[in-house]
Amino acid sequence: MNQSPWWRGAVIYQIYPRSFLDTDGDGVGDLPGIVERLDYVASLGVDAIWISPFFKSPMADFGYDIADQRAVDPLFGTLDDFDRLLAKAHALGLKVMIDQVFSHTSDQHEWFRESRQDRTNPKANWYVWADAQEDGTPPNNWMSLFGGVAWRWEPRRCQYYLHNFLASQPDLNFHNPAVQEATLDYVRFWLDRGVDGFRLDSINFCFHDAQLRDNPPKPVEQRVGRGFSADNPYAFQYHWYNNTRPENLPFLEKVRGLLDEYPGAVSLGEISSEDSLATTAEYTSGNRLHMGYSFELLVDDFSAGYIRGTVERLEAAMTEGWPCWAVSNHDVRRAVTRWGGASPSPALAKMLVAMVCSLRGSVCIYQGEELGLPEADVPFEALRDPYGITFWPNFKGRDGCRTPMPWTSTADAGFSSGTPWLPVPDAHRTLAVAAQEADPDSVLNAFRAFMRWRKAQPALVRGSIAFLDTPEPVLAFVREGEGQRLLAAFNLSGSPATLQLPAGSWTPLDGHGAPLAAIRDAQVTLPAWGYLHAQAG
Repeated sequence: MNQSPWWRGAVIYQIYPRSFLDTDGDGVGDLPGIVERLDYVASLGVDAIWISPFFKSPMADFGYDIADQRAVDPLFGTLDDFDRLLAKAHALGLKVMIDQVFSHTSDQHEWFRESRQDRTNPKANWYVWADAQEDGTPPNNWMSLFGGVAWRWEPRRCQYYLHNFLASQPDLNFHNPAVQEATLDYVRFWLDRGVDGFRLDSINFCFHDAQLRDNPPKPVEQRVGRGFSADNPYAFQYHWYNNTRPENLPFLEKVRGLLDEYPGAVSLGEISSEDSLATTAEYTSGNRLHMGYSFELLVDDFSAGYIRGTVERLEAAMTEGWPCWAVSNHDVRRAVTRWGGASPSPALAKMLVAMVCSLRGSVCIYQGEELGLPEADVPFEALRDPYGITFWPNFKGRDGCRTPMPWTSTADAGFSSGTPWLPVPDAHRTLAVAAQEADPDSVLNAFRAFMRWRKAQPALVRGSIAFLDTPEPVLAFVREGEGQRLLAAFNLSGSPATLQLPAGSWTPLDGHGAPLAAIRDAQVTLPAWGYLHAQAG
């Protein structure tokens, strides 16, 4: 009998609460809406849900600016609603993971309200405060991810405070042991309520360089990265000193020590650093995070060579930890648009799910990915994301992947009886859940079939991975474990592609949402965006 932890090889379904289902008509999704649709989530065959922030917040960054880590924002409901959600999810066999944002709070948090008053109050050293330089300029050259200088002047203290994100998201000072203890305290609060784990936002941003040394400049040709480009001054630097500091490692061990008091509780760290794969390996080694994921498969580069190279680099570095992969989330353009253009094929959507769920590791699936939703084109006047508003039109922000879930093909998409906080595009209504459930060939039904099939393949859930040398556009690898050896192959193009099978006898498998492939003379032709799973022996 397999004794592997529940999260190894798990498929985790990310719910963005603002956009899932609105039950009170205010145009914003809520916790009762999640409760109402948990049966649907369970029907997908996933193992867990990850709920993006629903805590008390002024919503400057839509919940990632937390004003009280122990309270549910009235916009989303109440603690009682969360407890109902937890109970129903567990009754359906779903684990529940929630976001935690350690590195910063909202400027409306009671800790910051006190800290900013003067230099002698009990919370005076809970945030990153620093004196101005002699000419009044900020303490160093650090830049904010959302554009501009990462320091904001506070006249009450006559000092600057650090904000790696929005100015309304001041950074906590984790060099202060009291801040670490307060953080662990509210993590324990949610563990005591029964949550099964945490997705830790920007986990490598907790500590800063205590000497406040300047970040060195980055050459022009290297000014690219997650969610920003050469037009964002954040890309002009190597971020050696404002994040990913060595002091973070002992703190992660404290977090792990707390989680270990709760059998089955798991941590998944979001990591974005100068070398995210190396940091992911480091953060998941020893007694630190259980899992880590970065943004390497959330980029525009879509080729077999890139995917293979990314996975192999992490596999080589991560000798102890466990990876988690994602091709979509609430921060990037939807995968079928990034990799399939303006009119992506449903076959691409099916193949992407099969591909990411065949890699070694756990998987995060973003709501709507099971429908093959493309990126929504949100006009400037409807934008809500401060990141997109600042960098329009070069970067349109994150609203295009955050539009409401289309449950029906009606005008309101079955999302809200009021005006949705973001518009629902017509293209999404045609891909609504109700329409796809009635279509046996839909992306949704292929998703369900694949998830059912995957659970019965131990090599896919927990086995090793070894890539095959294949020409573009075919990605192929062998998963092996628990007495099973599987070949997985994917055509990353809109034209048929031929694959020469490795030596041995291979039997194509069906039941996973793709047509049964025909093998002739150790060759198989994969249709456009097609995929194959075959068993050895």
